[in-house]
Amino acid sequence: MKQHHAPIGRRLLLGGAGAALAAPRLAQAQAQAGLPARPIRLIVPFSPGGSTDVHMRVLAEAATRRFGQTVMVENRPGASGSLGIQTMRTSAPDGLTLTTLPITAVRNMLMTGDIDADPTRDCGPVLHLTGYLIGVVVRKEAPWQTWAEFLAYAKANPDKINYGTAGAASTAFIGMERIARDQGIKWTHVPYRGVGENVQALMSGQVDCAVDSSGWAPMVEDGSFRLLVTWGAERPRRFSQAPTLRETGTNLVFASPYGLVGPRGMSPATVAALHDGFKDALHDPQHLAILERLDMPLMYKNTADYTSFLAEQVAEERDAVRTLGLRAR
Repeated sequence: MKQHHAPIGRRLLLGGAGAALAAPRLAQAQAQAGLPARPIRLIVPFSPGGSTDVHMRVLAEAATRRFGQTVMVENRPGASGSLGIQTMRTSAPDGLTLTTLPITAVRNMLMTGDIDADPTRDCGPVLHLTGYLIGVVVRKEAPWQTWAEFLAYAKANPDKINYGTAGAASTAFIGMERIARDQGIKWTHVPYRGVGENVQALMSGQVDCAVDSSGWAPMVEDGSFRLLVTWGAERPRRFSQAPTLRETGTNLVFASPYGLVGPRGMSPATVAALHDGFKDALHDPQHLAILERLDMPLMYKNTADYTSFLAEQVAEERDAVRTLGLRAR
């Protein structure tokens, strides 16, 4: 039986026409479902190469596969992570511009502006993601073998210890000042622009210890640094030799949590679509692997729970800023 074939050129033309007709239908279906119909701009308010940047790039890749639209990471470092929310506030509420909202940004805005204001009033929460492993590290040749020895030296030698953090609004700074107040210690804070600078300062001897997220991990693993204590609720799997603050008698836990937010005014359908896509990405095996590598716990909260959590965090941070008398320098 003789078969009839359309000429190749005609078949390509028909295929192209079908795709052209399908594209508007797909975009329309996405729009009706609240899904993004164009690439998503995801602002990371920290420098390239840091823990947050590495984490969010893997999450963005996983989300790109879910949405069928590119999720593009844009770095806006500075102001303790506040530049992301400041940029996002002026964006259209169409779900195409999102930012990570670190608790440092909330704290910084309270320190620099009206302490009674709500720094999250112009944002629409999507979902909560994770937090950091924070630890205190010293050089291998430092005389302190334990956190208890370090605290004892600091008490006996006021103003002799210089500690580095990623900034004056960082959770590391808040934690060290809380510890100093509770223990009767006087030490000197040296702020840097990120964990990379902080680690370099410790390497060169500019500070006696670095208090930061796990950017110090490679130096602990190769023996250049000694990890004295971690600040989470439990010992991290990779550094199980290091006690938590609670285990050493300091009843404090710090994880510096963060999530994803967009501009206030996004439609419920858009928020729901973003939440569902990023929730799927959050549980993607490649994303879970990067969380484990960075020693960052999965701290998922849905939109409603994250909204409530943010309100609690604002109240707690406002109280901390007042109690410690913090003001941006």
